[in-house]
Amino acid sequence: QVQLMESGGGLVQPGGSLRLTCSASTSDFGSYSLAWLRQSPGKEREYVSGIDRVSSGIYYSPAAKGRFTISRDNTKNILTLQMNNLKSEDTAKYFCAATVLAPVTNARTYQYWGQGTQVTVST
Repeated sequence: QVQLMESGGGLVQPGGSLRLTCSASTSDFGSYSLAWLRQSPGKEREYVSGIDRVSSGIYYSPAAKGRFTISRDNTKNILTLQMNNLKSEDTAKYFCAATVLAPVTNARTYQYWGQGTQVTVST
């Protein structure tokens, strides 16, 4: 069982940055691949970025590539997403998720989810 809790969301102007953090309560954090996904009202949940158990495989959606950076610290049970050059279309609720499988783009792959943190990019 894994409990996930996101933090770090908020209101930011276009071009600004935010750093999201996901804290996990589990004794075997390193056994899970992790990902960030986001969802806007009326839209399906969208894959943003994923990272495998030992950070050797890192993946980004086309929208995130070049602007976002995912990382994890298995000693502290923390997953982070550094988001730079934010755009209005990045506005969404961001979720961290964990899976015992590979960190693929299909949201159904993930067995554990946090409650999400809202990111709003607006002037």
